[in-house]
Amino acid sequence: MKRIIYTENTSKPIGPYSQGVLIDEKTLYVSGCVGIIPATGEVVAGTVQDETKQVMQNLQSILKAAGMDFTNVVKATIFLTDLNDFTLMNEIYGSFFTGDFPARETVQVSKLPKNVRVEISVIAVK
Repeated sequence: MKRIIYTENTSKPIGPYSQGVLIDEKTLYVSGCVGIIPATGEVVAGTVQDETKQVMQNLQSILKAAGMDFTNVVKATIFLTDLNDFTLMNEIYGSFFTGDFPARETVQVSKLPKNVRVEISVIAVK
């Protein structure tokens, strides 16, 4: 059984995709999130840390809408436009987890939607 997850507490999709898809009320696939402020629809201004914090808050809202939190995350994919930002991004990313970190990869890409510097998607399991 597939259930679409949608919340007003995160950025709205900017294309034909869902914020999240929950399968059999157990496995949640969350689309890539960027640092868009839900209230304004604008990309957060500032540093890569500011963007990463907003990304993680957006992910948190989708997880919550599915009855989950970061302890349920088993896999993360991180896209950066500059791998030199890895350490700065990683400090913020890591602060949202308390241990038992998910599997993850981080890759550098040439460009991301809305010219952001970081995008993160996750898979979570109940």
